[in-house]
Amino acid sequence: MSDLVRCLERLRDAFNRHDLGELALCFGKRAVLVAPDGIGEDRDEIASYYGQFMEAFPDSRCTIKSVITSADTLVAEYTITGRHKGPWLVPGGGTVEPTLRSINVRVCCQSYVEDGLIASHRVFYDQFEVAAQLGGSLCFSGLQEI
Repeated sequence: MSDLVRCLERLRDAFNRHDLGELALCFGKRAVLVAPDGIGEDRDEIASYYGQFMEAFPDSRCTIKSVITSADTLVAEYTITGRHKGPWLVPGGGTVEPTLRSINVRVCCQSYVEDGLIASHRVFYDQFEVAAQLGGSLCFSGLQEI
């Protein structure tokens, strides 16, 4: 198993244990996380990002489906599952109160690893997929709901 895959598995294991301290240590001191719903620019901000998600989905779990590595970069496909039991911050500053609905979201990430730590972590997922699973809908200001 490559060092890159070990790095990803360490992150997955910390996420699944909801161990934010260990999760933060998977990232370099100046690491950057970019996701559809936020950006974290160091270990503390990245841990805060994940912590907010874990508060909203306290039983959340990550299951890796596939991993591709090349040089110092990895791309992984995985699913995130969980039940919405806490407040969830959404883009635009709103909060969705617990719906008790379950999610099963397909996610992809691209990570650059330096010295065994994640230096750049870009996460891609469909925000509408999450919203729909929580009972939300797509709505544009001034337009009829779709």
